[in-house]
Amino acid sequence: MSVEANKDLARRFYETIEQENYDALKDFCHKDFVFYPQVDTPFHGVEGLIESEKKNFDAFPSFKMPIKVMVAEADQVAVYFIFEGTHTGTPFFGVPASGKTVRFSLMMLLRIVDGKIIEKRSHVDVHDIVRQLS
Repeated sequence: MSVEANKDLARRFYETIEQENYDALKDFCHKDFVFYPQVDTPFHGVEGLIESEKKNFDAFPSFKMPIKVMVAEADQVAVYFIFEGTHTGTPFFGVPASGKTVRFSLMMLLRIVDGKIIEKRSHVDVHDIVRQLS
């Protein structure tokens, strides 16, 4: 795939997450997909991604995470977001729903093989989010 096609795939993938359409994520992910929310903590398969991420997103119903910058080279796409949401859902890292609004940055690195995302690496400061909630 071209760099532009990879960027388009990444854009559609994150639009699907923002729409909370988790069932559709399998259409974007390679059969050997691996998600790394931390450097050495892999979640295998799209089910692992959904299990790991849905509980975070469920804490902030109707969240927004507009893409601010996307950079691509060869088979990789880096995506920078600003996440905004109000904590009215499930507990987040042990913090009960607070009603507080949070705003934080996210950086993701995707690797694409055969037109599908095979690897997603996440970089976020969870302590900043918890600080905003307390």
